[in-house]
Amino acid sequence: MDLTGFSINQMTVKQLSLPELVKGCVELGVPGVGLWREPVAEYGLAAAARLVADAGLAVTSLCRGGFFTAIDPAERAAALADNRAAIEEAAALGTDTLVLVSGGLPSGSRDLAGARERIADALAELGPYAAERGVRLAIEPLHPMFASDRCVVSTLSQALDLAERFPAEQVGIVVDTYHLWWDDRIAEDIRRAGAGGRIHCFQLADWVTPLPEGVLNGRGQLGDGAVDMAWFRAAVAEAGYRGPVEVEIFNDVLWARDGAEVLAQTVERYRGLLSA
Repeated sequence: MDLTGFSINQMTVKQLSLPELVKGCVELGVPGVGLWREPVAEYGLAAAARLVADAGLAVTSLCRGGFFTAIDPAERAAALADNRAAIEEAAALGTDTLVLVSGGLPSGSRDLAGARERIADALAELGPYAAERGVRLAIEPLHPMFASDRCVVSTLSQALDLAERFPAEQVGIVVDTYHLWWDDRIAEDIRRAGAGGRIHCFQLADWVTPLPEGVLNGRGQLGDGAVDMAWFRAAVAEAGYRGPVEVEIFNDVLWARDGAEVLAQTVERYRGLLSA
């Protein structure tokens, strides 16, 4: 079955080196990869860009920027500088999408509203900078269990409230099934995002229970959990999204397996989703 538009996020098979990932994608007919800054930096930014381009693969996103919620001026300045670097890395890799994990509450703070306003302040500064380099900022809402330490943006509605302050070519959102499957407003918010041209990235991972002790790495392989993947795929398509479908799974059990086998399994699970 045609894999047009399919992308494998590097973290799904993080046990593979970048050359191994590229080789596996070419052999399986996977046309796109979502990359992460740390392994790209380890391999070398220019070398990574050449490797992926020479293989004919599209870089569908770069993870990650964000962490905008610090109160200390020096910490905020450092975060902005790091995000400018991330934007430049995305441009060098040939992707138009930088995924943002916005940041949790600063130590000792309980001010969610203030933290979200600091995110807006950062987007106001970074949005034009990114647009000048052909890069869009994509706010990723994370499940509410991550609000305190990783991301005070928990729903698609909250992400859109931030993104809609800026032009769509500067700031949009990520629809990630793992983080949003539970939200009873998700259908209307996907329509809202699509109407505004704000869906900049669409990611798949399943929700499995019981959650592991390390909750961050508890995303499930497609089809193993509670998420109606076919519904999400149809919803974003009906909202006008025509971009890549990227599978991003953080899972210690998958990472302990042979990476080539996990990659092949993920492709087959995705094929099953397409035929559902």
